[in-house]
Amino acid sequence: APSPTPLPEAVLQQTLAEDQLLIYLYERISPSVVSIQTTRSSSGGFIHPPLPQGIPTPQLPFRESGEGSGFVIDTQGHIVTNHHVVADTSELLVTFYEGTSVPATVVGSDPDSDLAVIKVDVPPESLRPVVWGDSDLVKVGQRAIAIGNPFGYENTLTTGIISGLSRSLPASTGYRIPEIIQTDTAINPGNSGGPLLNIQGEVIGINTAIVPNINLLGERSFLGIGFAVPSNMARRVVPELIARGVYDHPWLGFWGTDVVPQIAAAMNLPEARGALVIEVVPNSPAASAGLRGGTREIEVFGRPVTIGGDVIIGIDDTTVRRFDDILVYLSRKGSVGQQVTLTIIRDGQTQTLSATLAKRPPQALPRD
Repeated sequence: APSPTPLPEAVLQQTLAEDQLLIYLYERISPSVVSIQTTRSSSGGFIHPPLPQGIPTPQLPFRESGEGSGFVIDTQGHIVTNHHVVADTSELLVTFYEGTSVPATVVGSDPDSDLAVIKVDVPPESLRPVVWGDSDLVKVGQRAIAIGNPFGYENTLTTGIISGLSRSLPASTGYRIPEIIQTDTAINPGNSGGPLLNIQGEVIGINTAIVPNINLLGERSFLGIGFAVPSNMARRVVPELIARGVYDHPWLGFWGTDVVPQIAAAMNLPEARGALVIEVVPNSPAASAGLRGGTREIEVFGRPVTIGGDVIIGIDDTTVRRFDDILVYLSRKGSVGQQVTLTIIRDGQTQTLSATLAKRPPQALPRD
């Protein structure tokens, strides 16, 4: 049989160099990554066999286990993970790269960014903190690396690329998390809370969610679309979680949507840009500022949309081209008690309103 054609020397050397880089990064970063086993206690357990008829069945507590990932950020024992990994847990067990397992406690948690900080009590010299990267420098197409605990398989490395930027995801509170990073790096259940890394080994995101492929047995697997909270958001939120246990998100208080061409045409707007105010939350900063919601409905892509309200085209010195631009501005530059200037279009005229940002309510208020 003919022998296989050898790889050209240049290709072989490049491949070997890439292999060595991944091996180096894995060996360098893995000691910073932990697996997290969680226990949640609930009532409503069953007694087998059932008690005789007429004897009330007591509600026994039962324990539900889960798993996730996290990474060390300092030598004081603080570990970053996802809020949804540690929410409502009664016990946390952290396992390090070399196999050591220690209990952990929740220091702070923020459902609106799906971030949490837990803490372990171990000698400082045994901890290997990660290096934060700048998520603002992330580009679509660049390499991405994840290390975590998918399906309980500890210290798993997967690679891919950055597939998209500026996505938004719904948080458990009903609000949206802006500036989410999309990747095709394999992220599966158990990866949640682990780091997304660039080729320099810097943390550029915290893996948080996947678009699951659910088989006939109800089992979830990776479909090629994963999401991560950007590192720069974590670098704003995490210090507050360590210091206070919570993070106060600034809030305006209105429901809105992007101004698409159909809306622009129906409202006689010069172009399809800005955030249309659909409805204003009563007694909110937006209401106090005088922001107005819509007055009539049209159909856009088969769905009713209330139009006729103010169109926000700027907040302070930032241009608003879509609704998410407001979320990004508030996330990056807003703070509770801060006064912001909204530039709006109302009845064809441009004007400004002043609003004082308030603390976001725990849950997004449902529309009537």
